[in-house]
Amino acid sequence: MKRKLSLSCLICVYGTWMSQTLESAIKKSNNEQLDAATSEFLSLIKASPDKGEIYFYLGENYLKKEYLDSAEYYYQQGIQRNPTYALNYVGYGKALWYKEKTEEAKAQFFKAVSISQNTNADVYREIAEVYISAKQKDLDGAIDLLNKAIKLEPKNARNYILMGDALLEKNPTDGTPAIKQYNEAIKLNPKSATGILRIGKLYERARNYQLALEHYKKAIEIESNFAPAYREMAELYHLANMDSKAVEMYQKYLELNNSTEARYRYASFLFEKGSYEEVIKEMEYLKNQGFDNPYVNRILAYSYYELGDKKDKDAYSKALKYINVFFDKAGNYFKYLPSDYKYKSLLLIKLGNDSLGIIEMNKATQMDSSLANELYKEMAKTALKNKKYELAIGYFDQLKPDVMNAQDWFEAGRAYYFAKQFEKADTSFGNVISKLPNFDVTYVWKARVKANLDPKNEKWLALPYYEKYLLLVKSEDRSNVSKKSNVIEACEYMGYYFAAQKNKEKATEYFSIIKDLDPNNAKAQAFFKQGQKKK
Repeated sequence: MKRKLSLSCLICVYGTWMSQTLESAIKKSNNEQLDAATSEFLSLIKASPDKGEIYFYLGENYLKKEYLDSAEYYYQQGIQRNPTYALNYVGYGKALWYKEKTEEAKAQFFKAVSISQNTNADVYREIAEVYISAKQKDLDGAIDLLNKAIKLEPKNARNYILMGDALLEKNPTDGTPAIKQYNEAIKLNPKSATGILRIGKLYERARNYQLALEHYKKAIEIESNFAPAYREMAELYHLANMDSKAVEMYQKYLELNNSTEARYRYASFLFEKGSYEEVIKEMEYLKNQGFDNPYVNRILAYSYYELGDKKDKDAYSKALKYINVFFDKAGNYFKYLPSDYKYKSLLLIKLGNDSLGIIEMNKATQMDSSLANELYKEMAKTALKNKKYELAIGYFDQLKPDVMNAQDWFEAGRAYYFAKQFEKADTSFGNVISKLPNFDVTYVWKARVKANLDPKNEKWLALPYYEKYLLLVKSEDRSNVSKKSNVIEACEYMGYYFAAQKNKEKATEYFSIIKDLDPNNAKAQAFFKQGQKKK
């Protein structure tokens, strides 16, 4: 009898230990400590290989890492080990849904509901979650499932968090229904750091940054080790251009969660901050640590492109290499962003593969038409830099005038000028002058265009523009490297004009400026030599 009691106590203690350890692993996963959670789940599987729930939560952990194949593998292992545990069918269905195999996914969801005999609220919640978060959404289906979950477990706070998410996705411009659900979740569980965080995100989305910050701080008060709140605070401070505070929050985030995924998130933040050299250093470190998922290659490609070839002459080649590795590793079922195709198109254009670049550009603009203007501008400027003037003009001509800023008109004017389309160049530089009347170099380009429209100087069309340029450039700045050649060019034109008008005094004034800047200037020497002969 005593032995039986000891055995029963041992089973009880083991069950309690298993529950607490699984709870610990789940908490780590929810806290974005994904590497640590993975280790705990794997240890639990080794100790209890037939426990279906361990496989499910390990699959969920891999899903958060976006390792879809690994998640699917563990869901299937869970089904094999414990066919009566319904959530692994849901997990397998999630993996299929993310792979856009929706009918096969629904078959797995149906199995899960059947096995649980419509009595497991977790099944409804997990199916609803994928309907909300996946690219291919079923928000009405999610809401229906969550209503069923609420009927079964009306006091489960997660029902209302997910319901808030669904309602916000359904109507992103009205956060009122969502916040009502989040508040219900907090009412049921005042210690829900996740619920508080959701409200903070909602306020951030509405650009009420002060209230968002208050909620992130409140989430930390509830759970001091709640890493996502520090990450959100870092992102918020970055939005407010308070990058020193943002870095401080990210350092706290890394203290709590110094995993490869956490460092990846930090590197992503550095990318948003524009610290491209630091991003590259961090990402190369992660690759050396064996963390080589598609996202590392994506952000390396983006960063090398943004760094540009001024700091690293091979930057664009490296970027193209990484973007190709990214696409190879990500595979067919990856949720690609329009920016993936955008960067690939820009890199191909930068490296001279225009036709392939256009193919990638079309993919980007099909996903997000708003990218078209940005891509056409970048492609036009790259073509101009490579002296492919007709190609540059083709891109500039795709742009509507109202999306072009002064810099765009300036670049377009140069393209038209070199392609000898002087009327269009004249219009382009005129638009720059109307937007930036004191941008001195524009007047030189405008003058060059006018000179080409008046090749015999019958009307001296370039005169007012060269004159305006010389008025804008201070006398003490004439010898500056960026201005010297333009000043000489303007003075030559002005000198010849006054010589033609028999105004020797004014002509001498302009050729004297040239002689001071460049004593060996042939045209100035010829002018003064001719003057001496006449004497």
